[in-house]
Amino acid sequence: MIIKEEFLSRLRKIFDLNLYEARVWTALLSRGVSTAGELSNISDVPRSRTYDILESLEKKGFIIMKIGKPIKFVALRPEEVVERVKKNLVVNAQAKSRRLEELKGDDVLSELNNLFENGVKFVEPSDLAGSLRGRQNMHNHLDMMIRSAEKSVTIVTTAEGLNRKMEALLPSLEKAKRRGVVLRIGAPITPKNIRIAKHLSKIAEVKDTSQKGLNGRFTIVDSEQLMFMLTDDATVHPNYDVAVWLSTDFFAKVMEQMFELTWNDFRPLSKVKIREG
Repeated sequence: MIIKEEFLSRLRKIFDLNLYEARVWTALLSRGVSTAGELSNISDVPRSRTYDILESLEKKGFIIMKIGKPIKFVALRPEEVVERVKKNLVVNAQAKSRRLEELKGDDVLSELNNLFENGVKFVEPSDLAGSLRGRQNMHNHLDMMIRSAEKSVTIVTTAEGLNRKMEALLPSLEKAKRRGVVLRIGAPITPKNIRIAKHLSKIAEVKDTSQKGLNGRFTIVDSEQLMFMLTDDATVHPNYDVAVWLSTDFFAKVMEQMFELTWNDFRPLSKVKIREG
């Protein structure tokens, strides 16, 4: 049986399978019912591994074992496999979430925090920096920064970036507001994001930066942490978006002081006359 590597690669990503699992599963789909030996020959998977692979696929809900001798395996309809995989993902995610939630009061977390806090004492300030690749990773890090905020969060973004941040960061921004954190957001206001801007204005001071031509992308938290994006989000694929994170109160304070000089020049949202798009 010849299956294109590109197709197998897609199956692996979609269903979270390794190469041998993808080969054996597609081999069984092509036969309907088959023995481990037959599937080994068809899929070019070593016979010594085939039973382990079939057992793994059975646990994941891709196939079932037929009663009788010789032992045979039966393929399930792909639509049924999709439903089973979806259910398993939900169950596994809930179980992992419970374990992580329980970890909050566990000694393990205390020990991990001790390791981190003791380790940070010996870190040079210049080492508290890093690069982030991919927009999802960037949003995750921004979310972490906002969750740790105690005094202030300043966000400058693009017109489209405002919509993305609303979706990714709103829960953490709302919690920060309830903690008494001062929130400021600057972005070009357009018909496509005016509704989002109005929603954010309930928890943050939102201003329009379009008149001054500011189209940057950066975030400052508590005048201590700074994250700025190196690429134009209008021209780069989300997977290749890049940012730099710095934990340095010296540079963060300088950036915030520079920004303060222009913040009052931006138009408050209340003075922006744009219809919702």
